[in-house]
Amino acid sequence: MAGCLLTLVLAILDQNIVTTAAWSIVTDLDPAHGLERLPWLVTAYALAATAALPLYGKLCDVYGAKIVYMGAVGLFVAGSLLCGAAADMTWLIAARAVQGLGGGGLMSVTLVVFAHLVPPQQRAGSAGAGGVLAGLGMVAGPLLGGLLAEHLGWRWIFLGNLPLGLLVLLTAAGLRLSDGGLRHRIDYPGAAIFAAAATGLLLATEWGGDEHAWTSPTILTLGAVTLVLVAAFARRELTAPEPIVPLDLFRDRVMRMAVPVQFLTGFAMIGSVLFAIIYLRAARGVAAADSGLYLIPMAAGMALSGLVSGRAIGRGAPPRTFLLAGLAMSALAMLLLGLLRLDTPLWILDLDLALLGAGFGQSLGILIMLVQNSVPVDRLGVAITSIRFVQTLGISLGSAVFGLILDRVSSASLPSGAPAAVVAGVDAVFLTAAAIMLAALATAAYGWRARETVSGSS
Repeated sequence: MAGCLLTLVLAILDQNIVTTAAWSIVTDLDPAHGLERLPWLVTAYALAATAALPLYGKLCDVYGAKIVYMGAVGLFVAGSLLCGAAADMTWLIAARAVQGLGGGGLMSVTLVVFAHLVPPQQRAGSAGAGGVLAGLGMVAGPLLGGLLAEHLGWRWIFLGNLPLGLLVLLTAAGLRLSDGGLRHRIDYPGAAIFAAAATGLLLATEWGGDEHAWTSPTILTLGAVTLVLVAAFARRELTAPEPIVPLDLFRDRVMRMAVPVQFLTGFAMIGSVLFAIIYLRAARGVAAADSGLYLIPMAAGMALSGLVSGRAIGRGAPPRTFLLAGLAMSALAMLLLGLLRLDTPLWILDLDLALLGAGFGQSLGILIMLVQNSVPVDRLGVAITSIRFVQTLGISLGSAVFGLILDRVSSASLPSGAPAAVVAGVDAVFLTAAAIMLAALATAAYGWRARETVSGSS
């Protein structure tokens, strides 16, 4: 259990730690052109991690979570070593892709291991611990990245993963899990088609509106190819004897509810952190080093609500109450953030972010717990990685859509680029996110009602 928690710490920190050291990396490796390639430090990791998710799930169900867990940690450690030894930006970007292949399994496969180690009646406490770690990582990642880059050098952001990763491997060697051994065939062609489709979709959202216009031939061609690949993947899953993502998994009512809710939550969640920082920096003139400190209330809200809801559910409280309350609180917080102005006291922003964190701290962990308790043991891997994938997909699409909204609304305000114009754009982003969270709330409420109706009639 300690090794699993340490793995989650590695995963969460790695999502937040690189951005604060980006400038140090560029000036060291390629001061002339490195800035142009900087987005690929994040994109390469995200593409590799996302594309590998369904394969991780199937491998867990076939060969057992232990060996896949150790393989993911090993890949992540190897990628971290290559990143720390990078001699130029090309090397570093390639190493980040290797690190991402392992990183895709850090969070998802660890949750599968958790599900095997923890009895269903105790998983609510694990969901609460996840909220605490997510909250701490949100603040600790950027701060730790800045400290390491300033005092030890940016390479230690990656090399620091090595002792932690090796410790995780040592603890994992003693795991005894009663899973795997099915020895079914794995649909590697289906996994390849899925990886290509996911890559095309993520590249379109990454490039669209930035490097290429949304109506440019590059984006339109990429979108058309992606649609063909999605259709090919769906056909493959319907005909393959051992599909990489069994579509009959979605006959489960919890899965049918959790997938769209997790997607919508991920979509809206990207707006909370990124655009709150944009508001602080562009509209209020807060320094980059200080802007991350304003996320502390949000992290505290996530940690506190995760602990409270986890303990309450563990003692018999209905998960439905906390899930719906968390989604409603998140929607309300987004709505309040959409009312920000140039003269809004910053303590009001702190309260809004604390409320938002309290909402996310309840809803995200509970969704994972519900899926863990709903699906058969031999499908835990596929189910959990599917949930993680749709959340990642939602975050990627949300980043692109919200960026487009910010640009269009800010440009329509005169003069463009002025603080008031930025506030108008940020307000539009948060109000859109509030509508999306309301859609997630309605989806969860309807899904739960349908589940209870069927249970009652049966």
